[in-house]
Amino acid sequence: MRALLALPRRRRPRCRPSGTLRPLHVQPARRRRSPLGGLSALHPQEPALKLRFGNWIGLSAIVVLADQWTKHLVRGALRNGEVIRVTDFFDLVLAFNPGAAFSFLADQAGWQRWFFVALAAGICGWLLRLLARHQHERLQPLAFSLIIGGAVGNVIDRFVFGAVVDFLYFHVGSYGWPAFNVADSAITVGVVLMILAQLREHRHAPVQEKLS
Repeated sequence: MRALLALPRRRRPRCRPSGTLRPLHVQPARRRRSPLGGLSALHPQEPALKLRFGNWIGLSAIVVLADQWTKHLVRGALRNGEVIRVTDFFDLVLAFNPGAAFSFLADQAGWQRWFFVALAAGICGWLLRLLARHQHERLQPLAFSLIIGGAVGNVIDRFVFGAVVDFLYFHVGSYGWPAFNVADSAITVGVVLMILAQLREHRHAPVQEKLS
């Protein structure tokens, strides 16, 4: 019996690594969700396309320069009240508007000049605060920059001439839109973009915020 029990035990063969190893599949790290919604990068950095405060102010300066340059050209080419027909629906004119849009308060004694200057200064100050707060966005700061540039362009006119220089006149037959300028166009586009930004923000807001 002991002889039978004393038989040598079989050793299990050791597992040797094969010549080829299977590569480990590294799971991609999950991106974190930012508190404002959407996915953020693993190492959050400001995208290169997002402009900062100084760049937006630079855009406002470009609007001011374009506005003043075009007004300078028109004042050199036309006399006050002169009209140049460009197309059947567009004329170049030279008009000085002491009031606001649609000649609002244009027939006043002159106090409206400083009223509109103070109003524009207050609006620009408010928009500058909003611009600093939303400088890393795209649509809203673009709107703010256009409005600020347009407002400053018209304020320069009020300081220099006591009225805003208008020269773009669109019409259909005898019906026409009040003459305007580059600054007015920038303000109009900026207001439209601001409204679109607010609608877009409301559409992407959580349901709880919409119901509150």
